Amino acid sequence: MKIPVTGFVMDNGDSDTHHSHKLYITSWNGRPVHVHAFSGVTSVNDGHSHQYASWTAPAPTGMSHVHSYHTVTSLDFGHTHIIQGTTGPAIELPGGGHYHLFEGYTTIDGSQPHSHSYAGRTGNEMSSMQ
Repeated sequence: MKIPVTGFVMDNGDSDTHHSHKLYITSWNGRPVHVHAFSGVTSVNDGHSHQYASWTAPAPTGMSHVHSYHTVTSLDFGHTHIIQGTTGPAIELPGGGHYHLFEGYTTIDGSQPHSHSYAGRTGNEMSSMQ
C-alpha cells in the first residue's frame, strides 16, 4: 500500500555525516500532521532522578493515532538515559484537541547501572509547522 507523504528536508548544521539532515513531514495521506510537547521527571533510583523534555514524532490529524517519542534525560550524577516509546491513543479534550498518555522505563546507565520509570501526558496537539 502506498501512502502519499509530503514534507521537506533541512540541513541541521550538525557535523555528524550520518544524521546531518532533519525530515519535516507536513502531511500524511492528504491529512496535515501534528506533534505534542512532553516533559517530566523520572522516578528516583540510585539516589537521584532525571528531567526530560522533547516533542513527539508527527502523526496524522483527524484520525485515530499514536505518536512515537525519543529523548535523552538531563545529565545527573555523570550520566544520562534514553527515553523512547509509543504513546497511548488520543484522548479528546473538552475544548478541542487531544493529548496522549505515555509511560515506560529508561535505558540502563550510570556507575551503578540502573534505570528509571517515567510517566505522564503530552500537551495538546500542535501543527508540526509551528
